[in-house]
Amino acid sequence: MQGRLLPKYQGRYQAHPVGYWEKEFPIAGELGLNCIEFIFDYNDFEINPLWSKEGRKNITKISLQTGVKVYSMCADFFMECPLHSKNEEERSFSKHILIELIRNCNELEIKDIVIPCVDQSSLSDPQCIELFKSQILDIIPIAENLGINLSLETDLAPLRFKELLDELNSKSVTVNYDTGNSASLGYDFREELECYGDRISDLHIKDRVLGGGSVFLGTGHVNLSEFFREFGKFSFDGPIIMQLFRDDEGIAIFKEQFEVFNRLNASV
Repeated sequence: MQGRLLPKYQGRYQAHPVGYWEKEFPIAGELGLNCIEFIFDYNDFEINPLWSKEGRKNITKISLQTGVKVYSMCADFFMECPLHSKNEEERSFSKHILIELIRNCNELEIKDIVIPCVDQSSLSDPQCIELFKSQILDIIPIAENLGINLSLETDLAPLRFKELLDELNSKSVTVNYDTGNSASLGYDFREELECYGDRISDLHIKDRVLGGGSVFLGTGHVNLSEFFREFGKFSFDGPIIMQLFRDDEGIAIFKEQFEVFNRLNASV
């Protein structure tokens, strides 16, 4: 996940590192990582390189130089400006932003746009869900035409999330599965995989405690070995993104957790 190998941007836990994002690519390459999931924030979105032609050229250039690609993007923008806002003007703006992002991501051959519907952008009531569906249904044809996945991350219970996916009824509407968020919510990953394991196109790896925040990988409620045994039954070919616990600096604690991840994964 972008920023995890660099010092925090303005002290924020997760944010696009404005002004020094390029520095992460060679570091990632040296660690043996082959991709970085970009973050598209609400704050300063106009200067995010994903938003401008010149910025996208720079992303392509540094990807070619380092061998580290951008296959996916986490649109944290929609945490602050939800597609299902109850303010009509805000809904219209968020729809415009997503349509432009789909076109920009197509230019970069980014296949997954992660749309977070959690925390302040949670699909917390039936009205929110209906507003969200109305927005997404208008956008799906554009995503389908350009081969972009709208990868939803929600805090809905497994059966309700499956119902939403069925209602949207598009191969371009997929699932971003976050191991830590699932554990924090107390969901059974087996039930989740049974409901939509075949629809997961983007996987976030982190650890959290039940009802709490991120912790060092292997010290929370995520059983990664068991998860990967079950997940291995599906033909997943998307990116596995290390959205790990972080401190103020980034790289040292990332390396420690990446070693833990590789040991756990090797044991499966």
